[in-house]
Amino acid sequence: MMIPHYFIYGAVGLLIEIFWTGMGSLLSGNFALTGHTYLWMFFIYGLAVFLEPIHDLIRSKSMLIRGLIWVTLIYAIEFSTGLFLKLLIGYCPWDYSNATSLTIWGLIRFDYAPAWFIAGIMFEKLHDKLDQIKITYLTNK
Repeated sequence: MMIPHYFIYGAVGLLIEIFWTGMGSLLSGNFALTGHTYLWMFFIYGLAVFLEPIHDLIRSKSMLIRGLIWVTLIYAIEFSTGLFLKLLIGYCPWDYSNATSLTIWGLIRFDYAPAWFIAGIMFEKLHDKLDQIKITYLTNK
């Protein structure tokens, strides 16, 4: 079931990013609510499938601890995939260098920590729902 989960995480990540950037455009005065993403992000968000075992290990921890773990892991993934893309294609599509000084090499934004905290907790809910669907499917086979 790893491949279907990969595609689901990739698609959900793209949708959330389009919504996030669309809301950001509204805050900038763009009432068209223009949202955008990069096709690279589908593959990066799909990597959440590898976080499922970590979720299983930490689910008994408090939400604060789990959220901080997610922020740390998401930053590590964002930094490493951004660096990989810089090496592969010559730049990182989400370069934050000109957006804020709260960044490391333009690859991660520290002011996004609350958003990544919430995203991590939402990931847990999606992971549990996918597992529930899988169990229902397998028991009805």
